[in-house]
Amino acid sequence: MAAARRATLFFAGILGLAGVISAAMASHASGDPRLMGGASAMCLAHAPALVALYAGWPALRTAAIAAALLVAGTLLFAGDLAMRHALGHGLFPMSAPTGGVLMMAGWLAVAAGALLKPKDD
Repeated sequence: MAAARRATLFFAGILGLAGVISAAMASHASGDPRLMGGASAMCLAHAPALVALYAGWPALRTAAIAAALLVAGTLLFAGDLAMRHALGHGLFPMSAPTGGVLMMAGWLAVAAGALLKPKDD
């Protein structure tokens, strides 16, 4: 589990970086800024959530599954938007909605963790 916890912090950093880059692209690149703006928003919203999951990992029983769902969902959703911006087509059919559902499931896992007995009790 230590590797999964470190991976969560790694992806927090990667998503934070991607969020700043995509925000700059939305502001300065040609074309419609909405796609990159949306990708930026998702990355910058979920990066600090992953940092919080990393910090709460020792007590939150659902931290691993919540982190995995949030990472996968954000990568799919933001990746699809970025590809649509850059190449004119998405990753694969239904990739953004699939990513959105995974992010929602990740947040539900966070909420469920609040209802479970903490690990250290």
